[in-house]
Amino acid sequence: MTELRTFMQHDAIVDLIGGMCHVIKKRLHERHIHDPAVIGIHTGGGWIAGHVHANLGCKDPLGLLDISFYRDDFTRIGVNPQVRPSRIEFEVEGRDIVLVDDVIQSGRTIRAAMNEIFDFGRPASITLVCLIERGGRQLPIQPDVAGLRPPLRTDEHIRLNGPEPLSLEISRSRQPRGT
Repeated sequence: MTELRTFMQHDAIVDLIGGMCHVIKKRLHERHIHDPAVIGIHTGGGWIAGHVHANLGCKDPLGLLDISFYRDDFTRIGVNPQVRPSRIEFEVEGRDIVLVDDVIQSGRTIRAAMNEIFDFGRPASITLVCLIERGGRQLPIQPDVAGLRPPLRTDEHIRLNGPEPLSLEISRSRQPRGT
């Protein structure tokens, strides 16, 4: 049995992304980065990246990655039957990239995304941005900008629903009584 509860709704998420964009702009300015390209990880990262891309006023089109074939655990979790091609319509070589995902937990999705980005070329830098950062890191990958770090229990999972309206839900597996 799974228990679901809404954690955050659309307007609050959009406000959170706006606040994240202020921090992103400050970080980019500190690093003398003036023309970054934005890449979102399919699906939720792509939704968030669309907001970040618009807020940063990027010239290049938004890039989208489907990292299904780059995961190191696809034999355990299964390959997504709706694999979509990645879409990066700008030169990656030598570019400063803002990589966006919705939730970072183990770090494996980000590792897979960086592997795929490097197949397109060698970027000058990657700034990692996520809406939600939670514990459970298995790889030494940390976001440069995170919207929230909610205190979640180990049996709780957080998921972004969207694209419009965006919402965050927390689910928790519950054991049936008498077991």
